Amino acid sequence: MPAQPAKPPRAAALKSFASTDRFLAEVADPSLLRPGYVLLGDEAFLYQRCRQGVLAALAPESSRDFCLHDLDLTETPIFEILDQAQTPSLMAPFQVFFVRNLKLLFGRGSKKAEFAAIDAYFRSPNPQAVLLFVADHLRIPTDLRKMDYQDKERYDRIREALGDACGLVELARVAEADATRWAIAEAESRGIRFDADAAREMVDALGADMMLVSSELEKLCLYVGGGSVGGSATLEGKNRITLGDVETMVLAAKQRSLYELTDAISQRDRTRALLLLHGLLNASDGGEDAAIGHLYMLARTFRQMLIILEKNVRDSRDLWAALWQGFRMPPFAADDLIRQARRYKSRRELNRALRLVAKADLELRSSPANKLLVLERLILALATESTAAAQNPTHQFAMEL
Repeated sequence: MPAQPAKPPRAAALKSFASTDRFLAEVADPSLLRPGYVLLGDEAFLYQRCRQGVLAALAPESSRDFCLHDLDLTETPIFEILDQAQTPSLMAPFQVFFVRNLKLLFGRGSKKAEFAAIDAYFRSPNPQAVLLFVADHLRIPTDLRKMDYQDKERYDRIREALGDACGLVELARVAEADATRWAIAEAESRGIRFDADAAREMVDALGADMMLVSSELEKLCLYVGGGSVGGSATLEGKNRITLGDVETMVLAAKQRSLYELTDAISQRDRTRALLLLHGLLNASDGGEDAAIGHLYMLARTFRQMLIILEKNVRDSRDLWAALWQGFRMPPFAADDLIRQARRYKSRRELNRALRLVAKADLELRSSPANKLLVLERLILALATESTAAAQNPTHQFAMEL
């Protein structure tokens, strides 16, 4: 067992991090380290946290080329992997094996020989090696009681087959409250104050996707002048992240306001829609000059609603099948957008909305005297029940100056 280097910084003790915290504690202590582990779940942030902890503790950079093995069961049979793990290395005192695509061992057909080999290995494992099986084909929710039936069945099969020999590390979705606390604590470690309401807005807008949360937090820290380089925080700038900063820098937060606007439009609530429009413009970097971008997002959202209505989408699972990659909305908006789309009685209403947006876009590109008035007239028209006059092709949507 190699000498232990300094451990990587740990996140605050949070319930959603408990499983990975236990795993990292075992990895850092030679007396607790088990010969094998199964990393269960597709939460990429927690997986990266586990991997970084393993590399820091067991695979020092000086010997990483000789001791770290990234293998895939689609390319390398389990028999070969086990044989390699059992053979001591002449170049490194300890070996680490990450084995991906564990699902192949639980696919169709009998795998008696494979599991017999696994059982034989773990009866007499190499004490100078650790096997880490990656089961990222499972999706584990924050509340295990709400796990999908198929994922629960897969989870139980893995636990039954490998639970006695390997430690099970659950990489479940991080709860929003824990993600918020993590973001605040992480910002503090960089010498930056993250307002609680701003942190909640960021996490909520990103659907508590921790990879996105960590990426956007990095961007926000740099934006307020407190980005860290090599672990040390710079002390320039205001060193505080506010709700306004989140609304300015985090695209999903801007999109949230847009979905609130389309919600008001679909309910024909003209007063609320106008208030939301002004709020959206005030939060934009370019104010009124950001109008073209807002029109693009409005058109995109109405096109999404048109597809939802055409394909009779009822829930978010149907939605991901109906909308292609690159044309999907953030997870937090899925149910809201389905509900909004179903408020429209026909495709004709949504096509009318798209025509109105297109006309407003043309008018804005013609350099009107007041862009705000163009947008206000558009929102009022969208939030008004369609009439024969509104659908008449000769009707001109133009501001009289």
